Amino acid sequence: MTTTPEGRVRPVTLREVAQLAGVSVATASKALNGKADVHPDTRRRVQEAADRLAFTPNFLARAITAGQTGTVGLLTHDLEGRFSLPILMGAEDAFGAGRTSVFLCDARDDAIREQHHLRALLGRRIDGLIVVGSTTDPRTSLGHDVPVPVVYAYAPSDDPQDASVVPDNVTAGRIATEHLLTLGRRRVAHVSGDPTYAAAQDRATGVAQALADAGLELSGPVRFGSWTEAWGRAGVGAALDADPGIDAVVCGSDQIARGVLDALRERGIAVPGDVAVIGFDNWEPMIAGSRPALTSVDMNFEKMGRRAATRLFAGIAGKPEHGVEMIAPRVVVRGSTASG
Repeated sequence: MTTTPEGRVRPVTLREVAQLAGVSVATASKALNGKADVHPDTRRRVQEAADRLAFTPNFLARAITAGQTGTVGLLTHDLEGRFSLPILMGAEDAFGAGRTSVFLCDARDDAIREQHHLRALLGRRIDGLIVVGSTTDPRTSLGHDVPVPVVYAYAPSDDPQDASVVPDNVTAGRIATEHLLTLGRRRVAHVSGDPTYAAAQDRATGVAQALADAGLELSGPVRFGSWTEAWGRAGVGAALDADPGIDAVVCGSDQIARGVLDALRERGIAVPGDVAVIGFDNWEPMIAGSRPALTSVDMNFEKMGRRAATRLFAGIAGKPEHGVEMIAPRVVVRGSTASG
């Protein structure tokens, strides 16, 4: 900002930056916009001049000139959930502070509310939209009449031509089990959540694959229930009653795992000495209070958000990417599977 002779404050212009840097306005513009045909020394000199003058580029004006507004929409169905917030954080990181304005709306798993928010966002002339689901079950596509690029995150679109970025739950179940097998565990139980959720079924598939590859079978059936600590306690209790020799438990979520740990402690079963326990999601509120510290499969939700934003930018640039992209998970090892 600079001050006029009348004492008014006005924004610094690109011309003033160019004059201080000793270059033309066109060169200053190229340097600040990251164009390739600018010498590194010139680019550095222009940036230093811009910093010295506290120059703020008018991204909105530039975007409108290019037929864009520099704004995107983030439409979530689970704003308070453990999945959507890190996904949204990753997306915002990719958008970049100050370069893209983000409008966030919560549809609360309501189709009518979703349509209302969609109309409102389009009324603000957004350049693109990321839709974050509340489960990994496929959701209905917004269709191809939406006039801006759309990327679906966490819950894939049911239209294979749409761009979707989702967690790889089958791989998550497999690597969780492989981690237990590398520790020498052979009698593995699986206590999971609601069987109507795709995530629960996919993780169970991965667990079964890893055991089959090792020539083993699951100890008893997959014990499906609810995504709660109470079910974790009840589910592992039933598994132990059926097979007291269980030496590992794959839990459908970190919340279930907390209940499993409580039940094992109440029975005087040492973790991980007697039974190793692993959860899913690497959810901090559950991890922080678990005893011992819970090993968990991190689904890389922030990376999911960043990839969704990257694919959205590609669509905005006229280079849309189609199909489902799966984000690889990783095991975060803590005390519930590895002592010391």
